[in-house]
Amino acid sequence: MAEIPDHLIKRAAEAKAAAEATKAAEATKAASSGIPEHLLKRSKSAKQKSSDDSVGSAVSTDVKSTAAVASSSNAGPNPVMTGPGGHTQRLLTVVKSGSIQDIKSKPLDKVHTWPHLIIVEFGAMLAVTAFLLVFSVFVNAPLQRLADVNATPNPSKAPWYFLGLQELLTMFHPMVAGVTIPGIGIFALILAPYIDKNVSNKPEDRKFAISIFTLFLMFWAVLSIIGSFFRGPGFNFVFPWEAGIFFEL
Repeated sequence: MAEIPDHLIKRAAEAKAAAEATKAAEATKAASSGIPEHLLKRSKSAKQKSSDDSVGSAVSTDVKSTAAVASSSNAGPNPVMTGPGGHTQRLLTVVKSGSIQDIKSKPLDKVHTWPHLIIVEFGAMLAVTAFLLVFSVFVNAPLQRLADVNATPNPSKAPWYFLGLQELLTMFHPMVAGVTIPGIGIFALILAPYIDKNVSNKPEDRKFAISIFTLFLMFWAVLSIIGSFFRGPGFNFVFPWEAGIFFEL
């Protein structure tokens, strides 16, 4: 059996003396607090047993580590998984718990384009096509008479979806009304998804997107209404309740 080094015996004696001093201090404190004697004895015996076990385990651990170091030095240059002073380390005390956990991605509130979105859009397209087909069977298109180069209608208006541009031509230069202003509007609509990256479906959370769309819609709606009902012969500004309505589909 290997001999226990002197420094380990000294360390165990110091630990035992410190434990006895602690017990004496606790006993004095308990006596001053009025704790019954049988409870103090029970507490002393339990603490004595735990301190003896801890000292014995510490001595046995140090002896084992010393014997392991001695055997490794005699055996040769074989590597030994020990830390400074011959103390071994468990793997879980070195590796953090978060790095060995299986972290799964959180479910996202999204659906695939196919088949969820495409089926809905295809169904809407079929419904609109069927409505237009039935409507065109019972309602004739309001076609005008053939064009006559000698009799130009006054006022000459573009279709309703181009009346906004025609109204702009009465206010600005053709380059500004036909290229610059529509180009700025289209470019602003292209940049809108990159500026407003909010993914919420609630209107109160999408103030920027709703404001941009409202301004764009009202801008063209007002121009189209003015060109349809407030422009008379010569494309002059008139009031429809005084001069009549100069607009046909």
